[in-house]
Amino acid sequence: MFLVTGGAGFIGSNLVADLNERGHSDIVIIDTLGVDQKWRNIAKRRISDVIFPDDAEKFLSGLDKVEAVFHMGANSSTIAFDADDIVRSNFHASTMMWNWCSKSRTPLFYASSAATYGDGSEGFDDDESSAALDRLRPLNLYGWSKVVFDRWVAMQIARDHAPPKWAGLRFFNVYGPNEYHKGDMQSLVAKNTPRVRDKNEIGLFKSYREGHADGEQLRDFIYVKDCCAAMFWLSEAANANGIFNLGTGKARSFRDLALAIGKALDIQPDIKFIDMPESIRPNYQYFTEARMEKLRAFGFDLKFHSLEEGVADYVRSYLVKPDPYR
Repeated sequence: MFLVTGGAGFIGSNLVADLNERGHSDIVIIDTLGVDQKWRNIAKRRISDVIFPDDAEKFLSGLDKVEAVFHMGANSSTIAFDADDIVRSNFHASTMMWNWCSKSRTPLFYASSAATYGDGSEGFDDDESSAALDRLRPLNLYGWSKVVFDRWVAMQIARDHAPPKWAGLRFFNVYGPNEYHKGDMQSLVAKNTPRVRDKNEIGLFKSYREGHADGEQLRDFIYVKDCCAAMFWLSEAANANGIFNLGTGKARSFRDLALAIGKALDIQPDIKFIDMPESIRPNYQYFTEARMEKLRAFGFDLKFHSLEEGVADYVRSYLVKPDPYR
């Protein structure tokens, strides 16, 4: 049996799809589905059960061990403002899962985030030492919730209280199928493909920083299928425990992204530069790029999709289809 928290969400549902493709169907999802279309993320999947997060601790108390836990569940909104809810859903749920996996000797792979790096002034080095973790200054409540759990993990490691295998993944800018329930938190690929297809135009923010032209703000965009492949590699690798960045290691511009969408649709998009809302200008990031040396040093050698390859697969295999779900 595999447990996937957040298994009906974006990355979690892609993990479930990959598990099915690997021949696994004894999968328990811990998540909420709500009243929107989120259920469609798992409509094609073979699973054993769906457990609501409020019932997770009781459910786990009846288990001895599972093959692995992929803990992707969290409130991932970067504009969330209810700190009490974030502590419950992101921190307490994670400490409970860590403690259970440590006691039951179950491998645990959990979602951290590149949001832990804040404005990037301290770099993007996935150093898990206490000193490095203490230097991180996230810009929002979501990023803080990931930092506080990473720091808690460091304390557990120092006390020799850990699962037999574990990894925290600092996801950078992930895009791909099954993100449609995320609303404004969807990637620009999901948001803009219909507009490019129907109106042949796309809007990108103007730049407000010297040295960056309009549309040349840089991000490390990574395809969700590559994230899943990396997590499965970690689950099978010997002694690859730790906090790891998960990006391509190569920053690309939003203009590159817009052109990749156009190329996937065989359209030359009309890029229009629009004013950035004043409310987000002070904390807007102009550069993110994952340092991937640490994961590679453990022998990770999988080839990621380039931006153009990932966007092409996403657009042509999902977004332009009547049924875009994986």
